[in-house]
Amino acid sequence: MGAVTYPNERVVEFIEKNMVPIQVLFDSQPLSTNFNIKWTPTVITLDEKGKEHHRTIGFLSPEEFIPSLMLGVAKCHFDLEKFNEAISGMEKILKNYPKSDAAPEAVYLRGVALYKNTHSAEPLKEAYKKLQAEYPSSEWARRASPYRLL
Repeated sequence: MGAVTYPNERVVEFIEKNMVPIQVLFDSQPLSTNFNIKWTPTVITLDEKGKEHHRTIGFLSPEEFIPSLMLGVAKCHFDLEKFNEAISGMEKILKNYPKSDAAPEAVYLRGVALYKNTHSAEPLKEAYKKLQAEYPSSEWARRASPYRLL
């Protein structure tokens, strides 16, 4: 990723605006042990307290890396129960990177965050419908299948 993805202008811009990057070699101690880093590249999205919220392992192109980073930020917000920020982040993924590997998970988590915000089952049903229509073979479509019964 050092030759293709990390130097990409859009990747650099996204990271500079949204993250504090730290590069750790996979065999650097104690961080590689503390964060269970077994392969390179491993990209971990942490919150301000150092708690992990998202992880990717292996090469990603810039077109996949940016939405993966966006998903990591949105998942931080989601896990910290900042649902409006999480929803906004997931909507940006779906608007700007609808064909990315991160998109199905963003649909799913957006539905859950909307549910948690409103306590209405409708966003869960809508997430299921969207996943079935646009990402039917994704694991997130399978995970959302119980929502069809709501």
